[in-house]
Amino acid sequence: MLLSLAILYLATTALAVDRNNFKTCQQSSFCRRQRAVVPHDSPYSVLLDTLSHSPEAGVTVDVQNDKNNVLFTLRLVPLKDAMLRFIMDEKTPLYSRFKEPYAVLEDNLKVTQFEVTSSSSSFIIKYGKILVEVHAKPLLVNIFEGKRLVLSLNARGLLKFEHYRNKPQTQPEGEAVEEGGTGGEEEAHPPEQEAAEAPVDQQPHKNVAEDDEPDQDGLWEETFKGHTDSKPRGPSSIGMDISFMGSKHVYGIPEHADSFTLKNTESGDPYRLYNLDVFEYELDNRMALYASVPVMLSHSTEGTAAVFWHNAAETWVDIKHLPDTNMVSSITGFFSGGSSGPDAATQVSTHWMSESGLLDLFVMAGPSAMDVFRQYATITGTTNLPPLFGLGYHQCRWNYNDQEDVQQVHHNFDVHDIPMDVIWLDIEHTDGKRYFTWDQHKFPDPVKMTDELAAKGRKLVTIVDPHIKRDTNYFFYKENHDLDHFIKTKDGVEFDGWCWPGSSSYLDMTNTNARQHYLDSFSLDRYKGSTLDTFTWNDMNEPSVFNGPEVTMQKDCIHPGLGVEHRDVHNVNGMLFHSATYDGHLKRSNYRLRPFLLTRAGFAGSQRTTAIWTGDNTAEWGHLKISVPMILSLSVTGLTHAGADVGGFFGNPEPSLLARWYQKTGAPPMRPMWVEFPQDEQTFALDHQFMLGSSLLVAPVLDSGATAVSVYFPAGLWYATHDNSVIEGPLSTTIHAPPEKIPVYQRGGTIVPRKERVRRSSALMRDDPYTLIVVLDKDGKASGSLYIDDEHTMDYKKGEYLYLDMKFSGSVLSSSVVEPQLPTYSTKSWIERVVILGLAKQPTKISMDVKGGSAVSLEGSFSAASVGAPSRLIIRKPDVNVAQNFTINLHY
Repeated sequence: MLLSLAILYLATTALAVDRNNFKTCQQSSFCRRQRAVVPHDSPYSVLLDTLSHSPEAGVTVDVQNDKNNVLFTLRLVPLKDAMLRFIMDEKTPLYSRFKEPYAVLEDNLKVTQFEVTSSSSSFIIKYGKILVEVHAKPLLVNIFEGKRLVLSLNARGLLKFEHYRNKPQTQPEGEAVEEGGTGGEEEAHPPEQEAAEAPVDQQPHKNVAEDDEPDQDGLWEETFKGHTDSKPRGPSSIGMDISFMGSKHVYGIPEHADSFTLKNTESGDPYRLYNLDVFEYELDNRMALYASVPVMLSHSTEGTAAVFWHNAAETWVDIKHLPDTNMVSSITGFFSGGSSGPDAATQVSTHWMSESGLLDLFVMAGPSAMDVFRQYATITGTTNLPPLFGLGYHQCRWNYNDQEDVQQVHHNFDVHDIPMDVIWLDIEHTDGKRYFTWDQHKFPDPVKMTDELAAKGRKLVTIVDPHIKRDTNYFFYKENHDLDHFIKTKDGVEFDGWCWPGSSSYLDMTNTNARQHYLDSFSLDRYKGSTLDTFTWNDMNEPSVFNGPEVTMQKDCIHPGLGVEHRDVHNVNGMLFHSATYDGHLKRSNYRLRPFLLTRAGFAGSQRTTAIWTGDNTAEWGHLKISVPMILSLSVTGLTHAGADVGGFFGNPEPSLLARWYQKTGAPPMRPMWVEFPQDEQTFALDHQFMLGSSLLVAPVLDSGATAVSVYFPAGLWYATHDNSVIEGPLSTTIHAPPEKIPVYQRGGTIVPRKERVRRSSALMRDDPYTLIVVLDKDGKASGSLYIDDEHTMDYKKGEYLYLDMKFSGSVLSSSVVEPQLPTYSTKSWIERVVILGLAKQPTKISMDVKGGSAVSLEGSFSAASVGAPSRLIIRKPDVNVAQNFTINLHY
């Protein structure tokens, strides 16, 4: 759902991102080592005599690295709904490896009935339509859905699992890495709070070669821009290639300011997933941004599939389209190899590399896009219904000066008849950048201010960031300091980083006590000046640390709650913060009202508790254009409540740019064209047009000065929403789009219910009537649906909602409540008008039957079809409550 955030920040200066502040793969030692693995020379072999299986554990087998004799345990866990989990860990680790506990909903995923057969060189797992074929030497896993080979794991032999090892007594020369070079930094001390070591009877394999890495730089210590990462446990990275077989297109792994269709990375860095505060980010770039969702989808005419790389550490992803007959590259490793053998098959080969943690992979075999979306939701959860105002117009800037300023903005929206749902307050509303406080001089009565907004159906959003001002006179800092709730340095002292308040400490949200204390702080008796109409914005939660490496936290900091290094949980840090905010909002209303919050940082599973936006963009046409693929990438990886700063954060938008930006906001869920047209290859690489739900095609104007836009219409009839003109696809054509128009087309064969009365806010529209827009396909049929609830409470989870199914066929339009079976929710909304486009002829009479009542006659007006325009029938005032089952009959 595209979030409307109008940010009109007047920046006097704007500086582009300084790339030197952020690492390249070459400057990241683990990425450099992983990328250097030579294809088709894998040392990993399956020890088939260790094969075992059980309903609870799935299939388990040992894997050996034949070069150093290190043993690993591989678990292949059959999951319901055509999914598979691949988990690989050290068999006898020196330290326990971190298992990310927050993203996955573990309940009720496993399949307990499956068949395992083995031979001298392989074994096979069968369940449902899934067949998993595991070859022993080298390790290769092929996943089939029916007869379709969906994915291959380690097909190019790029698996590399760096085991924990003892540090050599003599530090190799040139140990520390400074921006890709070498240095002589002193040995760092291990953190005080170590994760649990392996039991004595599970010590590492005695034949391990402890120093088997050809590239020694950065194994035990690494320096970048003057910041040294002590790496007390040494190298621990994991990497593996995943090949999407039969495919030419892959999507996902947000967040990047790049095309929706992911590109070959041969000519530069891999895509990076590492949550960072990137000031005025560049376009068409694979640099990491604020959020990291390690999910990738593939689509072809044969079907859709996806993987979820379940790891919260820094991650890089290379992409290579095969076969590659024209490949010329100086890069050894992933991009070497030609067009023979396994590389000859059509595929998109991807290489995933993470700094630490387990190799934990979920495979979603589809076969359709909708299947994949459902499968991923089963693993990480769905978006809870937001309050309706969350989909409306939001007015935000940095910064409204004071309470009088807010009241003036509120008043002027009414003066100019502009609907508005929410006003936002940035950090300057607080007392000296202390969260959960107000500047009493500028905002003397925030409750009164909020109540005045609420009187017109409007809400207030205030900002709460994760950096807490270090001030013993500030109640929130002192409480958390005294309770020992903050993240620590590697030496065990409270971490002190620099952010907006200056010297700041950062809450450890892996500590359940710290989380509970934080969420309790949203209660109205603790957050003085807030009301139940006050909602929250979590910014800077990557976390942003102005004086830290890459503007974030040192990786060797310690989260005492779990006893792990920050490197293990970096990408999930933002999600821990915003999920606690969500729970705080739920609790303050006794779990009755729907929370609304916005986050900048996110991870897999963030969709359960938040909306997200694409960060600090710029008032330029290029940023408007890139926002479409960026939001599509978020949408297909679960984060459907997503948007961008309208008009840009940095700089002033020219009037035409601002107008075009407003034209594409306030929308329901965006989805790529190929989701609705999976067999139409023309849709696979479309970046700048999209579907809203299954019914509306949107082709926004994204270039300066443009008054026309090229649009591809898939097969079928498409009706323009502004003038009802009709186009038949498949067709690529140019559509006239003057400044006041955005090309939006309703798909033939659909019914779209609309509320057409403009109000000051969405809350005031709750009981307004509906107009049904019925546009017929070539067979004269149409269908649609309508969901209704109270728009702001959690009662929908108790069955207090209505789900309606609408159909038009032959000469009958019907509407019926299909969920719940015994509805108890009531609504005052009614059907005010019905518009039917594309009828073959004019009816002589119109009647309506309502369940439990007698037939009534209705009035209508008919316009015959003309060149480029369909016929139009307008049925006025059926005046039936939308919750009633009814049919409208056209008589001839």
